[in-house]
Formats: sequence, C-alpha cells, structure tokens
Amino acid sequence: MSRMNVHGTVADGFEQVREAFAAVVAEQDGQVGAQLTAYAHGRRVADLWAGPEVSGDTLTGVYSSTKGAATLVAALLVQEGVLDLDEPVAQHWPEFGAAGKGGITLRDVLTHRSGVIGVDGGLSAAELADDAVIARRLAGRRPYWKPGSAYGYGGFVSFAMVNEVIRRVTGKSLQQVYDERIRVPYGLDLYLGLPESEEERFRPVQWWTATPEQEAAFWSNVPGPHSILGIGYGLNRTPPLDQVAFANTRIVRANGPASAGGVGSARGLAGLYAAAVWGIDGRPPLLKQDTVGEFSMLHSTGGDLVRGEQGNYAVGFQAKGLQYAFLSANAFGHDGSAGSESFADPVSGVAFGYTRRRFGFGWSYPEHDRLATAVHRAATAS
Repeated sequence: MSRMNVHGTVADGFEQVREAFAAVVAEQDGQVGAQLTAYAHGRRVADLWAGPEVSGDTLTGVYSSTKGAATLVAALLVQEGVLDLDEPVAQHWPEFGAAGKGGITLRDVLTHRSGVIGVDGGLSAAELADDAVIARRLAGRRPYWKPGSAYGYGGFVSFAMVNEVIRRVTGKSLQQVYDERIRVPYGLDLYLGLPESEEERFRPVQWWTATPEQEAAFWSNVPGPHSILGIGYGLNRTPPLDQVAFANTRIVRANGPASAGGVGSARGLAGLYAAAVWGIDGRPPLLKQDTVGEFSMLHSTGGDLVRGEQGNYAVGFQAKGLQYAFLSANAFGHDGSAGSESFADPVSGVAFGYTRRRFGFGWSYPEHDRLATAVHRAATAS
C-alpha cells in the first residue's frame, strides 16, 4: 500500500513514525484496518490511520487493553486513600473470603497472584458481559493455586473482582468512576460502556485469515479447555468462548466489562496514558509521581502459569519495560488479544496507542515492536 493510503498527521521530527506505519499497512495488504496515535510529554505527535472502514475516530474492541483504563481507576482511588492495595478483598466483600480466599488482597488480584482466574465449567459469554455476575460466580470458588505462590493471567475475570471492591467501597461501579473522573473530563475516545449514540462509529473485530492447514496446525497445539490456560481464557465452557463474537456483541459493548469489554480508538488509548502521567489539553496529570511509581513497579515476573513467558506485570499493568528493551524499566501499559497496544514510558515521555480490526494469526503482532521503536526513536531524538 502506498503512503497516499495512510491518513492523518505527524509532528515535525516524527516522519519515521508515518513511514513505519505505512510499511506495516502495506504488509497487511491494506485489509486489516489500523490506527496509531502517540504523545510526547503530553503533546500529540502522531495520529494515523489506514484500511477499509477506518478513520481517526473509528471505534473497535480493544479487549484486554481495557485493563489499562480499569487500573487507572484503581490507581486514582488508591492515590486518594479510598482503596488500600494491601487490605484483604473480603474486608469489603465478605462473600469473597470463602474457600480459602480470606487473605487475598487487592494487590494480589491486580498482580494476577490471587489464583482466581475462572470457575469450573466456565462462564458463558452472557455472564462474562456483566462484572457483577462474574463476581457472584467467583465469590464461593476455590483458587486454582495457593494465593501469592505464583501468578497467572486472569484474562476475562480479574477486573470484575476489582470492580466489586470499588462498588462496595464507593457505591459506584468502576465504569461509573471511569466515566466521571477520567473519560469525560479528559475527552477520551475509550469507553467502558459504549452509549447507543456512539454505535455508528463502531466497526466489528474480524478473525484472522489463514489456510485450513494453518488453522489445523495452530489449534492442534492449543492446550485443552480444562487446562490452566483454557480456564484463564474462557475455553472451559461448552461451547468455548468465541473471542471475536465477544467484542462484537452489543451487550458487551454496552456494559464494558472491566477486564476485556472496552471499545475505543488509538487516540483514546494513547490519550489515556498521556493523561495519566503528563496531562493533556491543559488538564493536569491524573496520577502523582509516587502513584505512578507504585503502579509501575514490577511485581509478577518469570513464568506465568496461564500465558507462559508472555506474562510480567506491575500492578494491574503489564511491565512494558520488560517487553520492549528500549523503554525504561518502569514503562507500563496493556495490550489486547485482537492486536491493540498501549503504554506510557515516564522516562522518554512517550504515550502510545495502536488498534487493529483483525486478529493476527496465532495472536501474533510483530508490528508492535516496529511501531513502538519508531515512536520512541523519534521522541528521544527530538
């Protein structure tokens, strides 16, 4: 695809970002549809998009990139003393203390060390669309490993637990706090609960394209539905969770479940992290430096019981400094299974947001490294 098919703007000195994005789009034969937005110290320096049915303000499912927005809500409430990371969850939600979970803290949940990643028999798509329903199903369940002894990614359920604690403490849902304190004041195009009035901007997520032979080879190597990975990704249900249909379902978009139900654009993702650390459009940063330090500190590293070597977490956020060696040690953010990526690097001043409408084959997204590298190089050079 030629450069003419890439739309949007870059600031002086960030031309290499446009070139990198154009190369990625060309390799995808222009059929994927993608957006890239970046900030440098709170100033937007790249805003690009390409592909069919995609503009700068197109919205799509961002899956687990939702966890970045949900974590920011938790961080804001911890900063204000409303929440305490080291208080047991059951102190505010007594039902959760059943089956050996009485000592699990909010920090354990946010760092994926609780052992609570799902339920035997699985959760239906309808149940996973509602954080309150997920919380009720999890409350009486025994953890899948001794809390604190290891960590494993709770892909679809972890932030339903965080949401329930917030609701018990504040009387409001995580989604309500996010809207009132973060999305609306900062004008972010990232929703945890998409209003009907914004539905016309939504474009469905699509499944990857592969030959039948490639599909068969891939699925033959996927662990069983009742394995730790299967439980963590909702595959232990009959039928197993359809991840593409999940984000494309109106009730999921309307409720915005805090683990994976967010809808947004690259502008929204990058703006979230810029607002958190530097502030945008004349508004102050959401988080103080001490709070950024607390939530970006490495907590769970090494082998992830669910994801294997793909883990590594700070508090709620993924540890992006371990994923991208050119970023600082305390860079933090979160990606999503359909290919979204987002992060902040407090040292270089970069806030990064990327979306794509089509899953990558095998959930593989090598363009993340290339695009993040281009943004970081331009930001540090300037």
